[in-house]
Amino acid sequence: MFIKEVLGIKTSQKFFHQLLTLYRPFENRLNVHLAEHQLYRAQWTILYYLAHNGSVTLVELSHYMGVEKPTVTRTMSRLEELGYVEHVPGKDKREKRMQLSEAGKQVYKDVRVTIDDYEQAILEGITEQEQMETIRIMEEIRKNITK
Repeated sequence: MFIKEVLGIKTSQKFFHQLLTLYRPFENRLNVHLAEHQLYRAQWTILYYLAHNGSVTLVELSHYMGVEKPTVTRTMSRLEELGYVEHVPGKDKREKRMQLSEAGKQVYKDVRVTIDDYEQAILEGITEQEQMETIRIMEEIRKNITK
């Protein structure tokens, strides 16, 4: 209480505090829902990206996810073992491109239903306009972070 009284809490501090306290509970609950499909968040992130972007390289995925390439390689290997992703011939033989397999496309559709229900529940009371403004703000913050 003393710090708040003396210094006051800036709006930016409240903003980032809320962001940090939102992330972990969201991810934990998301993983509970993904476990119904024997998946984890990192795997779901890759399935999502492939469903929306087609074939990609591991380097592209690592940049998108903000993690090192070996981390993406391990996750992608597991998805390949599950039969959800497959290699695609690239222009350059050294380039390893991956895409969703037919099984991966079906799993994506099945999991999407579960995730849509979860996301709708946690966005209850938040208008589409408010969601769009929040998306815009998050994109701007990400851009500023990655400058």
